[in-house]
Amino acid sequence: MKRRRIRKRESTGAPKWMVTYSDMVTLILVFFILLFSVSQIDMVKFDAISESFRNRMIFDFYPSPVPMENPTENTSNEESGKNSNEFENPTQLENINDRDGGEEKDSLDELMQQVEQYLQNNDLSNAISASRTDQGVVLVLQESILFETGEAEILDSGKPFLNKIGKLLTNIPNHVRVEGHTDDRPISNYKYPSNWELSGARASSVIRYLINDNDFDESRFTSAGYGDTRPIAPNTSEANWRQNRRVEIVIMENNKQPENNE
Repeated sequence: MKRRRIRKRESTGAPKWMVTYSDMVTLILVFFILLFSVSQIDMVKFDAISESFRNRMIFDFYPSPVPMENPTENTSNEESGKNSNEFENPTQLENINDRDGGEEKDSLDELMQQVEQYLQNNDLSNAISASRTDQGVVLVLQESILFETGEAEILDSGKPFLNKIGKLLTNIPNHVRVEGHTDDRPISNYKYPSNWELSGARASSVIRYLINDNDFDESRFTSAGYGDTRPIAPNTSEANWRQNRRVEIVIMENNKQPENNE
């Protein structure tokens, strides 16, 4: 009996491995599509890069591979940097700002050290406190040193303190802002209908005394009366009321002008 021959089926179509390969390629394509769909283009950086290519600032300092007839005449401006926009680089502008901020900080530090040293040398540290703010150095004089309660006329006992402050300001030509502050207890009389008038009158009295006693330039000074709007302690006790009734002399940082009356 003859053995039956097994006929091999001829494979038609693509090989089997192509199915796996095509699935893998499809998955990779979907993966990159997902990455692109969730990504965001930073338009600011994109515009900056585009602008840099348009300006050709990168290639201005490199010689052209194409020979020119008169290379020395055409490259003198590029080598000197006249046609480049290197000074429009935001990074350099940031460095300039950082440097200016450091100079301002150093200036305030020196001013603060000078004021503190003067207060110590004249035994004023216990009566006058000094602190530094963004505006400059602030000297705080409590009401009890300069005024009677509810009054704006400077006491004789407070004049020596203002005399010493006047000597300090003689050596510091900066602009000065004098601020009057009160507690929140209301006041109402024919001279001062409210704390606004009282605080403004006290600031004006201090400025008038300093100018008359030291012959200062009036344009250096400005006054402000804040009433009870800027307390440094809660208005809940007699001790806190005393802290809030004060006059602040702000020695401005040397490149700042005093603010207008607020």
